[in-house]
Amino acid sequence: MVGVARCAPADTFATQPRELMKTRSKILLLFALSNASVLSAVAQFPSSHLAVVQWATNLIGVTDITNCGDSRLFVTKQEGRIRIITDSMQVLPTSFLTIMDSVNDASNEQGLLGLAFDPDYANNGYFYVHYIGGTGTGYSKISRFQVSQNNPDSAMRNSEETIYIWPQPYSNHNGGDLAFGPDGYLYATFGDGGSANDPQGNAQDLSDPLGDIIRIDVSDPDTTFTIPPDNPFAASANGIDTLPEIWASGLRNPYRFGFDAVTGDMWIGDVGQNAYEEVDFWPAGDNSGPNFGWRCYEANAPNLLGGCGPIGDYDAPVSIHPQADQGWCSVMGGRVYRGSQYPNLSGRYIYTDYCGGQFYSLLPDGNGGWYKEQLLATGLAGWSSIAEDSALNIFATNINNDRVYKLYDPCPMAPPTISVNANLLESSVGTAYWWYLNGNIINGANSQSYEPQQSGVYSVVVTVSGSCSLESDTVSFVYTGIGVLDTAPLSLMPNPASDLVVISLGRTSGDARSLLVFDAVGRMVSTRLIGGGTSATLELADFPNGSYIVSVRDGNGQEIGKAALTVVH
Repeated sequence: MVGVARCAPADTFATQPRELMKTRSKILLLFALSNASVLSAVAQFPSSHLAVVQWATNLIGVTDITNCGDSRLFVTKQEGRIRIITDSMQVLPTSFLTIMDSVNDASNEQGLLGLAFDPDYANNGYFYVHYIGGTGTGYSKISRFQVSQNNPDSAMRNSEETIYIWPQPYSNHNGGDLAFGPDGYLYATFGDGGSANDPQGNAQDLSDPLGDIIRIDVSDPDTTFTIPPDNPFAASANGIDTLPEIWASGLRNPYRFGFDAVTGDMWIGDVGQNAYEEVDFWPAGDNSGPNFGWRCYEANAPNLLGGCGPIGDYDAPVSIHPQADQGWCSVMGGRVYRGSQYPNLSGRYIYTDYCGGQFYSLLPDGNGGWYKEQLLATGLAGWSSIAEDSALNIFATNINNDRVYKLYDPCPMAPPTISVNANLLESSVGTAYWWYLNGNIINGANSQSYEPQQSGVYSVVVTVSGSCSLESDTVSFVYTGIGVLDTAPLSLMPNPASDLVVISLGRTSGDARSLLVFDAVGRMVSTRLIGGGTSATLELADFPNGSYIVSVRDGNGQEIGKAALTVVH
């Protein structure tokens, strides 16, 4: 497949080919005309690579990572400690907070699980933790603490205030993540309560928070919390049948979630039962109460349908990973990269799995869907969280080897470009070239330029620096057989167009003229006579989406102008 990422610096794990979730692509506006062919640049997705570099070690049982707005990173340890990593990659010898006496970490899904700093932390010093307390199956507890006034690297143990508490029927599926949204409210995840297939139906039961995400206002330090007035059940909930703090439901174990730092959209990694792992997405500002379908459906597959509606009643995941494909067992929700260091990663939602260890990205495909690409196969299990520092660089924790890693792009240079020189395709400069036609490598086509011999979609993979090989956008080459001696460009407005396009020649011929339209493979799909003025209109209702050539000819059949047109309904 075109677009295999070929990049393997010494400290990089193996990269893998990309997978296209939706194969539709949009035609861009770059067109070059010659006397034998029409060339158009087609929107492709940018080359991308990912690698990890060790950032800190000896963090036994590391479960979560976040920042407080400065250069430090804070990591939670399952046993009940929070440690600080400085910007010089050093773990401070003294814990920021120790609450081991309160934390129940008896099972592998219990313990100190989540940490979030107040949006006004710089002034009030408040932060929030999510942990399992008590004995046995215990209870989920969200508490507020305060940093010491005299030492920014130490919190006051005796400052704990209980914000929210709920008993756990089993020791697994605890959720446990915390984050402040762009609206300033605190969001917290709860698993469905444990055991197989949610036997109590908690995820579809709005009288408890299990299998849900709650959204609460903790801005008043004199109260535990209040209910945001635009919560989906704020007005209708009576405190008995429906909890007004519930914001989303239908989740099995949303262990890790996060917000896009630019758009505010929410991304959720929801751990599946025994067949699928899923990633869920919800746009910022929509507080309508999404229901992601568990236990009725696991991903998009029927699970236990008793009392359930059709699948269309629920909000579908944006990415599904069958566990049988790559050994996935517990998806780790991640972050959208919004940092400035690695532009090729910009806008990509990056996530992984506890067992499989492959890192994937999702990128909008421009048509309402998502482009899904595997960026990295680490060969490591144990990935437990992904989060950002204050500069929006992305970090990941691994609970199996007790380390924190920074994610980075080992090939951050711009991808190659293809230009048109007469009938040649020419690549930007590199040290090695591989030309592709319709996704297949062209044997022997290893020069900077290539002369197409047939219609099709072309691209080039170029080694641009060391072992970094990047791919270009694709280019469509279409042989039309139209002579173009001394032709002038037409002006098409709008372009792309959906219903009607105005064609301006820029001069009059004084003779009757004809308007011809050819499709992408050179077939004439429309012809009609037009007057001798400077413009004409073309209705597009019967034209399928795609790329076309519009040709204007004089009364003798001589072509006097042509241009490329994109139709998008």
